[in-house]
Amino acid sequence: MSEHEHNEAHAPAVTPKLFLMVWVGLLGLTMIEVLLAYEQTPLTIMLLLLVGLSVIKAAMIIGYFMHMKYEKFSLTMTLFPMCVFCILMMFVIMPDALRSLALRP
Repeated sequence: MSEHEHNEAHAPAVTPKLFLMVWVGLLGLTMIEVLLAYEQTPLTIMLLLLVGLSVIKAAMIIGYFMHMKYEKFSLTMTLFPMCVFCILMMFVIMPDALRSLALRP
């Protein structure tokens, strides 16, 4: 048996019900983000929650809709450090990214 057949044999069946559940989860997280935007929470807490929820949503999209959930761990580990590097470079290139902390009285 080839390696490709071996991986397919152990991958769980991806059904439309699974995609619907993921979509509903993404919709729920988006609704929470919109609710947070309308609430008068402290800016630091709101930004941390919004970034955290966005990271969860990105992981769900990458995992299910881009089919990375069933890839080898080594492929995931080559993509993750580059994502962290890109985020860090955004802060280096745009040092004013944290100026939003001073916007709300």
